[in-house]
Amino acid sequence: MAVRAKQIFVNLPVKDLKRSVEFFTKVGFEFDANFTDESATCMIIGDNIYAMLLVEERFQSFISKEISNAASTAEVIVALSVDSREEVDTIVQAALDAGGKPYNDPQDHGFMYGWSFQDLDDHLWEVTYMDLSAFPTQE
Repeated sequence: MAVRAKQIFVNLPVKDLKRSVEFFTKVGFEFDANFTDESATCMIIGDNIYAMLLVEERFQSFISKEISNAASTAEVIVALSVDSREEVDTIVQAALDAGGKPYNDPQDHGFMYGWSFQDLDDHLWEVTYMDLSAFPTQE
């Protein structure tokens, strides 16, 4: 039996929830008020795709491990696929304008275009567009 999840919730620790909400609002994301309180919020990324932004104390309550320092280590890259190269640029530029940091320069592989940023808590976000009709085929 193949696993087919109905939804995905990526849980990310944040230092300042209000500041993170302001940042991601400027990037263009919306939030579900039903899953928001003073220690957590549910950021809507797409149909059935969410990021739970949890203040570090709340995040720590779910784990027995130490929270990694995203400024010096990476455990995950949140990769988002969008509908166009222009949308890649718009999202990443909005993140940079809102105080995010660049991570990689734009990468153009012909069939795939992407650009990355770090959010205010140094989590890595990669935004990509893929044109499958231009995907190289093996002869």
